[in-house]
Amino acid sequence: MDMRNIAIIAHVDHGKTTLVDQLLKQSGTFRDNQATVERAMDSNDLERERGITILAKATSVEWQGHRINIVDTPGHADFGGEVERILSMVDSVVLLVDAAEGPMPQTKFVTAKALRLGLRPIVVLNKVDKPDAEPDRALDEVFDLFVSLDANEEQLDFPVLYASGRAGWADQELDGPRENLDALYQLILDHAPAPKQLAHVDEPFSMLATTLAADPFLGRLLTGRIETGKVRTGQMVKALSREGKEIERFRVSKVLAFRGLQRQPIDEAEAGDIVSLAGMSKATVADTISDLSVSEAIPAQPIDPPTISVTFGINDSPLAGRDGDKVQSRVIRDRLMREAETNVAIRVSDTAGGDAFEVAGRGELQMGVLIENMRREGFELSISRPQVLFEERDGERHEPLEEVTIDVDEEYSGVVVDKLSQRKAELSEMRTGAGGKTRIVALVPSRGLIGYHGEFLTDTRGTGVMNRVFSDWTPYRGPIPGRRNGVLISMEDGTSVAYAIFNLEDRGSFFIGAGEQVYTGMILGEHSRDNDLEVNPLKGKKLTNVRASGTDEAVRLTTPIRLTLEQAIAYIEPDELVEVTPRHIRLRKRHLDPHERKRQSRAAG
Repeated sequence: MDMRNIAIIAHVDHGKTTLVDQLLKQSGTFRDNQATVERAMDSNDLERERGITILAKATSVEWQGHRINIVDTPGHADFGGEVERILSMVDSVVLLVDAAEGPMPQTKFVTAKALRLGLRPIVVLNKVDKPDAEPDRALDEVFDLFVSLDANEEQLDFPVLYASGRAGWADQELDGPRENLDALYQLILDHAPAPKQLAHVDEPFSMLATTLAADPFLGRLLTGRIETGKVRTGQMVKALSREGKEIERFRVSKVLAFRGLQRQPIDEAEAGDIVSLAGMSKATVADTISDLSVSEAIPAQPIDPPTISVTFGINDSPLAGRDGDKVQSRVIRDRLMREAETNVAIRVSDTAGGDAFEVAGRGELQMGVLIENMRREGFELSISRPQVLFEERDGERHEPLEEVTIDVDEEYSGVVVDKLSQRKAELSEMRTGAGGKTRIVALVPSRGLIGYHGEFLTDTRGTGVMNRVFSDWTPYRGPIPGRRNGVLISMEDGTSVAYAIFNLEDRGSFFIGAGEQVYTGMILGEHSRDNDLEVNPLKGKKLTNVRASGTDEAVRLTTPIRLTLEQAIAYIEPDELVEVTPRHIRLRKRHLDPHERKRQSRAAG
């Protein structure tokens, strides 16, 4: 069967997974009466809840006697490691661009990777049926982007389609018939080259592993594109590391091909096809799986380095062990090592004490997703504030720089620019768009963005949209101001009382309500001033048998602020921790004892 391998790449929320839904539907992959869900490729619970793709996944459709293998990729910069590996499996990319927003930071990031690999893109202007769509402007911006990324003549001569993924149509003209996606299927077959690996079918088998998954029945599953030869069930193969050293030999217990949303066992697969193999016990991502006669490993794509690190420690608060059943450092370490094996963008290292582990990754969202998965599995953790990773270059300290693209209403642009300047930002572009929106593009040190997103949403009354992507390394830019306000700290252990919180509300805003477990050193809320304040949340009303009118009004508390996991991690200061359990997210001081805190602050000062 004639075959094509393509990846769908785009910025977050530009409609990749929704388009794949329609491609699956219109190719006849589903039966007419089959129950299907929206965004079928987002199979993970967190992906469904957040509406974003986290893991890259492969599928395949048949159309008029041709097989098209499609890889759906994440759009968020924090999960860029998934995209970098996946692009080595495909021969062409479908670049999806929102006709209203135009190319965004992540569009630039993934397009640069694709162009560097020599892939020929197909540009699809999606959501052209939106009222604020400007497809002509978006197309001009895509062309400018390609020129700025040094695309060659062949890549600059890209075909364009106008589409609406949700409505399920794509046409070569903006005012086309708008019936189905046949134009996109045909363009993929005409423009995307057939896999060049087909010419190497008669050579010994070799395949580069690009993703690792676990199956409860089959064990480890390595997915990749077969570069040369054929592989069949029961064949003896070996795994080679990047350096060409043999890791293990094993018998292939299953060869699984992607057929729609299912992985189906097949007897034999040949060069050019994307398949999953089972049977190995040690081989992992970036290793070469090959015939016993092959001695050279296939070169793997380099992965961008991590930019931030977070310390994962055991939960040592007075309330430890009440929610979760996985609390030992050994269990936490095993889980983090498993994560680092499947996710090449994460690095795990031990700390001096042995009961905490430093996890380096791309951003707060990536860390938040890992922590959220672990708490759902029953882990209890204490998490530190994210730290930026520095690099020494020519004897000078360099820090990561990010390109930030912000879309805000004009009235809020002043306060946003002011806050960015405090964070040592360089403004590179500022222009007014449609609908009274202003687009601001700035280069900001990663340090300045930790914890800024919540403040940004407050400043723009929740209407602003901020996107960021790693740009380059820059010489250290000096200190950046952190959180302005201090915190309210509990001085007692017990259960919080409504009367006490009511009387403390003029001191600041609270993160807890009445009837919640608190302990000494736990952070209860944000102080209205810049210093920390110890308060007693257990103080009840003294009752006497004397009653007077007007003194017994019902206590009405202001609704407490409930921080999400990412907000909590970004909110804390270096001397604070986030206590994460399956049912609670609490903030606390690193040292619970007030005397110990004073000693540490004196030593630091």
